[in-house]
Amino acid sequence: MNKVSMRFLMSMLLILGGYAFAKAQSAQSLLKEVDSKVKSYENIAIDFKYALTNEAEGVNQETKGNVVLKGDLYALNLLGTKQIFDGASIYTIVPEDEEVTISTVSDQDENAITPSKMLSFFNDGYTQKMDITQKVNGRTIQYVKLTPMDSNSEVKHTLLGVDTTTKHIYRLIIVQKNDTKITITVNSFKPNQPISAKAFVFDESKYTDYYINKI
Repeated sequence: MNKVSMRFLMSMLLILGGYAFAKAQSAQSLLKEVDSKVKSYENIAIDFKYALTNEAEGVNQETKGNVVLKGDLYALNLLGTKQIFDGASIYTIVPEDEEVTISTVSDQDENAITPSKMLSFFNDGYTQKMDITQKVNGRTIQYVKLTPMDSNSEVKHTLLGVDTTTKHIYRLIIVQKNDTKITITVNSFKPNQPISAKAFVFDESKYTDYYINKI
């Protein structure tokens, strides 16, 4: 290879390397804006669509849910189950089984994307890379591809779709190594709502007929 060709190749590598770095920086910058926006709110109420699919297993499940978040506290309704986190314990209430399971944060998978982590989980443990951009009802949704740094993670990668105008999360797509795909699409995102002081409190007196399972 002559000197001119070598110089040209090196120049191209430098340009491509600089482009990749800029893209990585753009992903980090966008997610930083998302995180700052979320932390600026007193609380957030979200209505969402939840879908779970695995073509190989013939699984195709879709439902709606809602969650209220205030810092780390949350009250989640999904698949006929209510879950409350009061800052110390997690209460999972299943009316169909008339059962309440009480556990602590230490009993949970630290890598799981819980409601309280849903809007900030991307801050640690992932490489971040810009992905596709979509137009959804006039909105521009920029996706960021998040790949776990932990090689033992059950997650292959996650796509986080962000509204480029509001900096709110629009969609979360989690692709697992067993090819199960979980998609959470935000239908309604309402910050700073009037919330009852009891929203994140488990009232045992309402469940006197339930079996209380303490883990």
